Amino acid sequence: MRSIGGIHQENYEWLRPEHPCGAGVLVVAGSSGTVPVERASVLASCGLEAVALRWFGGAGQNVGPYKIELELFLHVLDEMAEVVDRVSIIGSSFGAEAALSVAAREKRLASVVAISPTTHVWPGRDPQGRMTSHWTWKNAPLPFVPLVDSWSPDDDPPSFRPWYELSLDVASDAALARITVEEIDGEVLLVAGGDDQVWPSGVWAREVAKRRTDSGRSTTVVIRPEAGHRPVLPGESVPSGGRRMNRGGTTAADIQLGKDAWPHIVDALGAHRTPKR
Repeated sequence: MRSIGGIHQENYEWLRPEHPCGAGVLVVAGSSGTVPVERASVLASCGLEAVALRWFGGAGQNVGPYKIELELFLHVLDEMAEVVDRVSIIGSSFGAEAALSVAAREKRLASVVAISPTTHVWPGRDPQGRMTSHWTWKNAPLPFVPLVDSWSPDDDPPSFRPWYELSLDVASDAALARITVEEIDGEVLLVAGGDDQVWPSGVWAREVAKRRTDSGRSTTVVIRPEAGHRPVLPGESVPSGGRRMNRGGTTAADIQLGKDAWPHIVDALGAHRTPKR
């Protein structure tokens, strides 16, 4: 495993391909607070230098997803750029939020793959319970859409999609928190389930694509209406665990969405079409 200076060893794994394709990808998880090794391993089997990164909850990191420096991701990309010709980033859910936010600021990225994406920056809570931005840039918190404190779910397990929809509807300055996807120079691929019950990633994916189209930029969108929040890529196991909630979709639909998206993902990342083991 190659070393990345300044990042504690338990917070990442760098997976080296047996048959390199000359490209690399930073793999970012969502709200799990884990190192997404399985996804990185699948991508490495297709020739990519793949770094699986934990961005909160690990040694020396914030205990939750709040005030995370976007420069953390850039530091990893700096290291990867020393060994590959092109670098990309792939993230899911909160990780997709990070990936799009980074890509809007980092012009050398060849592509960004956002799975179950969002259009806006959202908040976390610090140890004192204060709502604050997920991200900072140059030591300043990014503007975010506040979550409505008075909201409570009316189903069990809870669907959080209505919470995000309501919060966005009533926000007085949501435009300030919008991720500037129009400024992303690299290729953008969005993957979403239309039945996502965590947040409306299918609706948001189409909104991102429209805003980029209006700005003269192309975007690839892969949506399966009956899939939920956790698409399963070929070679991955069906995820389990995590916070108890309604994520929408079905196992079969989530697997099929992963299959639908797979050829677009490997093309966007510059990988081999099939694993080479």
